[in-house]
Amino acid sequence: MSDHPASPILLFDSGVGGLTVHDALREVLPEAPVIYAADLAGLPYGTKSEAQIAARVAGLLGRMAERYQPRLACIACNTASTIALGMVRDVLEIPVVGTVPAIKPAAALTQTGTIGLVGTEATIRQAYVDDLERAFAADKRLLRVAAPALVGAAEAKLRGEPVDPALIADVRDRLAAQGAGLPSIDTLVLACTHFPLLGEEFAAVFGRDVAQVDGARGIARRIAQLLEGQPFAAHGPNRFVVTGPVAGARGLEQALAARGFGAAEAF
Repeated sequence: MSDHPASPILLFDSGVGGLTVHDALREVLPEAPVIYAADLAGLPYGTKSEAQIAARVAGLLGRMAERYQPRLACIACNTASTIALGMVRDVLEIPVVGTVPAIKPAAALTQTGTIGLVGTEATIRQAYVDDLERAFAADKRLLRVAAPALVGAAEAKLRGEPVDPALIADVRDRLAAQGAGLPSIDTLVLACTHFPLLGEEFAAVFGRDVAQVDGARGIARRIAQLLEGQPFAAHGPNRFVVTGPVAGARGLEQALAARGFGAAEAF
């Protein structure tokens, strides 16, 4: 692991959802140099098979670690983490932090005992999620829905495009159908790093009294813990790199500039 002060933290996601993790990380490590890698050529992950995701994520992160020499890598994607985290840790010789659905804090927060979990198709079917439910929410009711269309909606929103509220209403209606006869949902687990970008839209449809829970701040705290005491260069690299054509990042200029990134670069 590189301990040079300019050695970056590598944040990896299928798209721009991991920027929610980046924002939380800046609250605890404002000076840390960051390289954000968006696998736009592979987006979306949620409709791919487990084998496809594992091979792609491990391969990309292996090559990125060689090129960028990060001090730590974070898979800022629930789908990739629940499938490929173990494989990536076998490949890389640096600490690797994953992102998993925030079922534990949601179970501690709910008052009605009914929790809605919204994720990609690949995430909600993982045994990892079953294990989290058994460990932390065995005495609760966890209702799961896949909402792959919200990934694209979040990507579009960050580019300044409007979000169709019917997409959120569909999630609400499917959760309500699952929970017919149960106490009402009072807590939502946003089990995709893209989904907190739609926080206002969720609040408008579900109501502001329904808590939204995601793992970004917990991930940021874990990264800070692992890097405690390490020096950071005051002006280290803060780069946004993408797989596929750089044109895939068109429209993100304002969102990237607001976070201290320059123009998108090709990986």
